[in-house]
Amino acid sequence: MKDITQGQAYPLGATVHRDGVNFSVFSKRCAALELLFFDGPEDARPARVIELDPARGHRTFSYWHAFVPGAKKGQIYGYRAYGPHDPERGKRYDSGKVLLDPYGRSVAVPRGYDREAASRPGDNAATAMKSVVVDLTAYDWEGDTSPNRPFARTVVYEMHVGGFTRHPSSGLPTRKRGTYLGLIEKIPYLLELGVTAVELLPVFQFDPQEAPPGLSNYWGYNPVSFFAPHSGYSSSRNPVRVLDEFRDMVKALHRAGIEVILDVVYNHTAEGDESGPTFCFRGLDNIDYYFLDADDKARYVDYAGTGNALNANHAIVRRLILDSLRYWVEEMHVDGFRFDLASILSRDIEGRPVANPPVLWDIETDPVLSGTKLIAEAWDAAGLYQVGSFFGDHWKEWNGRFRDDVRSFLRGDEGYVKELAARFLASPDIYGHREREPEQSINFVTCHDGFTLNDLVSYNKKHNAANQEQNRDGRDDNRSWNCGVEGETDDPSVERLRARQIKNFFSINLLALGVPMISMGDEVRRTQRGNNNPYCHDSELTWFDWSFVDEHRDLHRFVKKLVHFRSNLPLQDHGFSLTEVLRLTPVQWHGVKLNEPDFAHHSHSLALTFKGLGHWWHLMVNAYTEPLQFELALPAKKATRWRQLIDTYKESPEDFHDLPDAPFVEEPHYLVPPHSLALLVAQHKRD
Repeated sequence: MKDITQGQAYPLGATVHRDGVNFSVFSKRCAALELLFFDGPEDARPARVIELDPARGHRTFSYWHAFVPGAKKGQIYGYRAYGPHDPERGKRYDSGKVLLDPYGRSVAVPRGYDREAASRPGDNAATAMKSVVVDLTAYDWEGDTSPNRPFARTVVYEMHVGGFTRHPSSGLPTRKRGTYLGLIEKIPYLLELGVTAVELLPVFQFDPQEAPPGLSNYWGYNPVSFFAPHSGYSSSRNPVRVLDEFRDMVKALHRAGIEVILDVVYNHTAEGDESGPTFCFRGLDNIDYYFLDADDKARYVDYAGTGNALNANHAIVRRLILDSLRYWVEEMHVDGFRFDLASILSRDIEGRPVANPPVLWDIETDPVLSGTKLIAEAWDAAGLYQVGSFFGDHWKEWNGRFRDDVRSFLRGDEGYVKELAARFLASPDIYGHREREPEQSINFVTCHDGFTLNDLVSYNKKHNAANQEQNRDGRDDNRSWNCGVEGETDDPSVERLRARQIKNFFSINLLALGVPMISMGDEVRRTQRGNNNPYCHDSELTWFDWSFVDEHRDLHRFVKKLVHFRSNLPLQDHGFSLTEVLRLTPVQWHGVKLNEPDFAHHSHSLALTFKGLGHWWHLMVNAYTEPLQFELALPAKKATRWRQLIDTYKESPEDFHDLPDAPFVEEPHYLVPPHSLALLVAQHKRD
């Protein structure tokens, strides 16, 4: 066996060479560090312990490194860090803990993995997650390239990799259910629906045991590694195979013209608060990785509502985040990122919001990321709200105001007509001052966090008792309306109203300026039975039930028609700002009478006419409890009569007509029944 040499500090992580592997890890304050090799993920003792001795050249400044001849891909490894356990001074070294490599590309999870063992003193080798050496050069991408679709032509489908195909009704072999490979099998469904990008809930390796007793963390917003794809979504227990299956999924989606956006969590980790487990960062350099209370360094500052917050603008954490983002773009070929609680990244190393946060500058100006989609959830759990003011020019933003105002208006709340008008035009009151394009606003009505669209129209209150938190968790401000009955019902009138409301929500979201995002299963009325925070339920409560595709085929048809209608409009991405778009496409506002919009507090109706894409369009929305008759006018002297494209009150297939088959409107007015909307279209005659 050849002698271990000092190796190199760069690159970080485990790098495969022809004759061995170079290992490098950052730890500024530890007194000693060991590299551990294991033969299997369940091994209670390492097969080999390699002491990284500074006297033998294994340390360069704050980086510990070694080159191990003969080491190969598939080698399971971890670290032990020695130093003081002095929480009052921010130091939490525990030499009993096997630590993951922060730059590890794959994670092996033992069958007996135990979060509690990582939370109490003592050796946890047998039950600890461990890193795995991988060779990134071995995969054949077969010429894969990104669809590189402009935001102006993007429809986002937010989805959960596991929940999409885990239900028995998916029809997939058991081995593929809930996996990256299972998602590949359902690409034809996504194509039929018409979406152009999937936004995947977290796929970084996470801790499934961070949940109440008997439950599991389903959503995955608790990462333990920022480079490793989650092994629980693989069809194989081979930790190297996980990467191949993830890349197979990306390659297959790209071949179908669908982009891949990852929901990334760079604001906190699964190590939790001061009573939490030690997986990696806490055991290597707690002081640098996390925000600690200035008056009591034994306690963590929690901007994420999860127990800790990463100190994203510390130099080492900035490097980690940038290296991770580049890795997922260069090596895993993803097309973009949605940043969970992104406002935390705008806090300096003392936790104060700053105008020019270094990590966001790094992301904004990085050439590798210049062609990717960057989307910010522009708030955090500590009250920092930056919708409309988030840093930089590259970023788009989840528009929480769109969600809240559209919900309130369609529920029948007073005082939301002006807000609806603004949301429909990509929120110029929020974004117009920044001279940004309409696509600055990512419009959504529902997402993973909160009610499904079916539950939004079926429940007045959250029903989260199954989460074991006495229904205290989850949002109380849902702006939902059960349409007269709480929960499931056989009342046909209530069901018709609910179906109508769902079509109203879809119509406004997909017709509005901005980038529409829809949530997995809303198009077939997926329900969580009133649970608006099902993060801890990996069960049929949260899975996509494929029998709903047939059961709610009328709604499914409507949504497909609507998505394809939007996607097939002859839009041009000229890079115009929202202000320029609204100047070039003037809008005429109406109420039930032409040119007399009713923006009064008590109003529940709105109509607008605009010219664009070779057509005149006329939209009428009635959130009132009675039918309203809207006046119409010919859009121009040389225009044809109006045609009814959409009418959400009508039953399928009359609720949505393709343009060539849309029926003519013979009268100079149009009756819009309660809680419904209609879209008319007229095309200019050619001279």
